Parts: sequence; C-alpha cells; structure tokens
Amino acid sequence: MTLDLVTIEDVERARKLLAGVVRRTPLEPCRQLTAKLSGPAWLKYENVQRAGSYKVRGAYTRIARLSPGERAAGVVAASAGNHAQGVALAAGLLGTSATVFMPVGAPLPKVSATKGYGAEVRLVGTTVDESLLAAQEYARAAGAVFIHPFDHPDVIAGQGTVALEILEQCPDVKTIVTGVGGGGLISGIAVAAKALRPDIRVIGVQAAGAAAYPPSLSAGHPVRLPRFATIADGIAVGTPGELTFAHVSKLVDEIVTVSDEDISRALLMLMERCKTVVEPAGGVGVAALMAGVIKVETPVVAVLSGGNMDPLLILRVLEHGLVAAGRHLRFTVRCVDRPGQLALLLGQIAEQGANVVSVEHQRRDPRLRLGEVEVDLSVETRGSEQSDHLVNALRSAGYTVTFGG
Repeated sequence: MTLDLVTIEDVERARKLLAGVVRRTPLEPCRQLTAKLSGPAWLKYENVQRAGSYKVRGAYTRIARLSPGERAAGVVAASAGNHAQGVALAAGLLGTSATVFMPVGAPLPKVSATKGYGAEVRLVGTTVDESLLAAQEYARAAGAVFIHPFDHPDVIAGQGTVALEILEQCPDVKTIVTGVGGGGLISGIAVAAKALRPDIRVIGVQAAGAAAYPPSLSAGHPVRLPRFATIADGIAVGTPGELTFAHVSKLVDEIVTVSDEDISRALLMLMERCKTVVEPAGGVGVAALMAGVIKVETPVVAVLSGGNMDPLLILRVLEHGLVAAGRHLRFTVRCVDRPGQLALLLGQIAEQGANVVSVEHQRRDPRLRLGEVEVDLSVETRGSEQSDHLVNALRSAGYTVTFGG
C-alpha cells in the first residue's frame, strides 16, 4: 500500500497553527564544529523550546485539529518523556485532558514535568514500544484519541516547522543533521527542506544500540529490533512507523549511527564550550559530526532536539564523556608494599600535572605476590595526550600499570 506523504503545504499550515504557541528557537554558530569541518556549522537550539524539545510542535498540531467531541473525550499518549511533556502542555493549552503512558524506567524529571503540565501519568512496560501498546489499548477502551509520538501526518507536519525556521535563519544551509527515533522529526524536516531546497542533504543519526532504521531500509520495510539499549532514551524506538518509514526511505539522504561514547563526548563539548544542556537523544547529530561518521557539505545545521536531562544522568554522562575524551583515567598500579611508596607514586603522578581524584589499596588479592600491593587510582588529566604521557612515565619508572582489572 502506498502512503500519502506530508506536503510542504501541510507544514506551512502547521506553522500558522503554531504561531504564538511555540518559540522560534535560536540558531547559533558552533566554533568547535566549524573548526573541525573547515566550514560553517550551526546549532538549532530546540532544547530551549517549550517543554524542552521540538515535540510540542507536532503534539499541538495534532490535538488542535481534533473535533470538539474528540477533545472532550481526552487524549492519550505514550513516551519516554519529551512527547509526554509536549502532549501534556498542548492538551492544557487546548483545554483537553491527557493520560500519558511512560516506561517504568522513564527519567523522574520527565515524569514530574509531565504531571506538572496537568497530565495523568501511568508507568507501564520497560520500553516505549510496550508503553505504546498499553496506551493504544487504553485509548480504545476509554474512547479517547491516541496521539502517536511520530507516525501521524499532523505530527510530522508540526515537526517540519523546525526546517522552515532553519531555512530562514541559515538560507545557504547545505546539510541538516538530526537525531532519529521513530522518525517524526526527520520526516517533517525532509518534507520542508526538500520541497524548498532539493539540493539540501538531510542526514539522520541513530544511537548504535537502538538503530532500527538501517536494517529496515535494507529490508525495504519497518523491521523490529529484538532488543535495544542506549543512554539516548529519547530515540530508543524499536520499530520505525509505517508513515515515517515511507518519508525517510524517499526523502532522507543517509542514516548513520553513533556509539554511547560518541554521544557522551558530544554532550560534554556542548556543556563546556556551548554552555548548553542537551539530553543524549538531542546531541546525536553533534556526536556524528564530531566522530566523523558522515561527510557533510557546509554550512551544516545540527538540531539539538531536546534538553530534558535527568540530573543523575548528567553526572554519569559527563563522567563517561570525560573518560571517552581521555580526561578521566582509571587504572591500577602494582608496586612494592613498603612505607613511603604511596607518597612516591602520588608524587610522580603530580609531576605529570595530573590530579588524583581517588585512591584505593588492595592487599588481599590472591594474584598478588608477597610484599606487593595494588593501588586503584582515578585521576583527572587535560586529555588523552597527557594521559598517555602519565602512563608511559609510570611504566618507565618500573610500575606495572593495567586497566579494567
């Protein structure tokens, strides 16, 4: 069956509907990416959109087009967090009730924010796909309207308004890069970009641990992942939608993947250098550009699709990013167990300009010989080059240095 694709006229109508509701988010240059790519690179800050992501664009468009009777029956949604908040906010603005199904492991700040916008939250399932099934079943039983997070023409049209803003803010853009979960955002962006500027390349990025599009595109139809896991919970979707798959397969130029390590490095850079908080799903476009997994023609725009970051996850991601960037080093040193040896070891580390974060002795490991001790160390450095110098200096001094033990 051939599905009708969303048109540029649909996106333009959505924009009129969203006037005065959503923010026209900033487009700012990124010096770090510009230097790496040897050409202009820009960031589209949808992480500062209302409710913290682009999702309110599609959710409001969909709910606003319901009949008075449908709105009176209420709306139902399923989400790991961003769509949940978008639906809750839109429902409140449009005077309808919202029930939102979220995975049991959904970040607490996203759950709290969704409740704060007035929605009833039900935690069901361990993945968004399981929450989707529960939400659809509830909608049928209650006679409410299910608001799909990505696979609906109105949702796609609303998300496409991001591209209209990009084209106005950066008229000479050659490449747009954005994260992909179910595919609603990239579908809408591709519709608008290709209609107004067919020469623009639209590139999607998925987390390697939850990448359903590459096998689906190879098979020619949506393929369900048997399992998936990634820090980018916002794009951890196991199956592309039928409608979004039709858009992506026809309009999107390329889909690539990035590792969780790539994502962590990108979020660290965005926080340190761009002074902005971006959730893992929102930073995958930047991660792909930093990792060099795509060749782009500049000017390039990377969409920061969301900023709803769990503070606890921030701590883990930043530490992960520091490790991935070689700035947080964990290793074990085996040395003789005698007075003054620890002070000597720490002094040699200090001579290399590294900062010791933690130290732990291990004397009872059966692998140790009599008179030996292992010292587990965590140190901060300025980067991988200094880390390499530190390890080489310790080994040159006669210490046995190991990792991951």
